[in-house]
Amino acid sequence: MCGRFAASESTEEIVEAFLIDEVVEPAVANFNVAPTDPIPAVIEREDKASGTVLRKLVAPRWGLVPSWAKDASSGARMINARVETVASKRAFAVPFARRRCLIPADGYFEWTTQTENGRTVKQPWFLHPARGRFVMAGLYEFWRHPLDGTWLTSATIITTVATDALGHIHDRMPMVVDPGDWGTWLDPRAVDADLARSLLSAPEGLVAHEVSRAVNSVANNGPEMIRPLEPPAGA
Repeated sequence: MCGRFAASESTEEIVEAFLIDEVVEPAVANFNVAPTDPIPAVIEREDKASGTVLRKLVAPRWGLVPSWAKDASSGARMINARVETVASKRAFAVPFARRRCLIPADGYFEWTTQTENGRTVKQPWFLHPARGRFVMAGLYEFWRHPLDGTWLTSATIITTVATDALGHIHDRMPMVVDPGDWGTWLDPRAVDADLARSLLSAPEGLVAHEVSRAVNSVANNGPEMIRPLEPPAGA
């Protein structure tokens, strides 16, 4: 967890919910977000000249590429950061202290295995809040290409042990930050790792339902990806 999620909120909805000062990259609805896809993220950056902190909507690539990486390929393996080691692991320690973000989503996908006609199949589930907004806690980083000097912004999602209610589907789940703490979490001047860790919590009130196996292919997209699976005829 988390290896796939859905994020369909519009730019306007995100701007209103998070009081965005600047839209750097607009949000694009994606009901089957996969690693290396652009994702919506809310960050805060301080203008060095004026000292003003601006809240921005950006679209980093999912899968954090450390600033010291030789190439960007490592990002596909760093879509998640375990909360147990996020403050100490080399790739995440500095972003955890200085470059935290919020990732608005509809929910996320996990898989269980089933046996049908003698073969094993992967059944996707969609996990989401029963009510209210779902905002995952994340980190972002900047990486500069060593040859052409272009910059890449990438991000990862912080995860923790899943609650008992959902642990039967997968043993990890994304972490969240209480809306009242969004400002502190995003503040690039709040560099105390212990403080940042104290703002994280496991989401409450999540529910899950099976969805179409079309989700298994990243080529498939659309609202039907998150709709509850229809029971077989006559069931």
